[in-house]
Amino acid sequence: MRSAEDPLDTRLGTRLAELRAQHGWSLGELAERSGVSRSTLSRAERAEISPTAALLNRLCHVYGRTMSQLLSEVEAEPAPLVRAADQRIWEDPASGFVRRSVSPPHPGLRGELVEGRLAPGADIAYDRPPVSGLEQHLWVLDGALEVTAGDRAHHLDTGDCLRMRVFGPTRFRCAGSGETRYVLAVVRP
Repeated sequence: MRSAEDPLDTRLGTRLAELRAQHGWSLGELAERSGVSRSTLSRAERAEISPTAALLNRLCHVYGRTMSQLLSEVEAEPAPLVRAADQRIWEDPASGFVRRSVSPPHPGLRGELVEGRLAPGADIAYDRPPVSGLEQHLWVLDGALEVTAGDRAHHLDTGDCLRMRVFGPTRFRCAGSGETRYVLAVVRP
């Protein structure tokens, strides 16, 4: 858990509250739509907790956004070039997931590149895609990764690439004894 002093968590909490207000939903209505408890939603909006990847995925689904789009909405105006040292990194310490926004994020663009890192034993399950029909190209740079989309499981080793359209649950699991590093190209439908 991060403190409320983390500026990204504070901006993210503010943006989540704005999105809920734009839809005219109470915390209870959002809790019903997302399957996330009212107390967790409230704490995330007040930046008392740093949302997990699974929590953000549920909220992105409800709001029809990818995670990169949501995160880009809390950053300054996007630049056409983002140097490696300036690429935004987001961590979910609870799951062992580190996410780097490689391409300059922008809400008006359909595609984005993300670097993912999973610690040994990391296992992330998403109960739904942030946007139904999302196209993903997953290229493993180092390590081994097990990906399940719906009821279909895939084992990927270094250099392998999987293309999938996501309509239901997915799961990403580090399948080796070391860290898994991959690139995810995400294309909105």
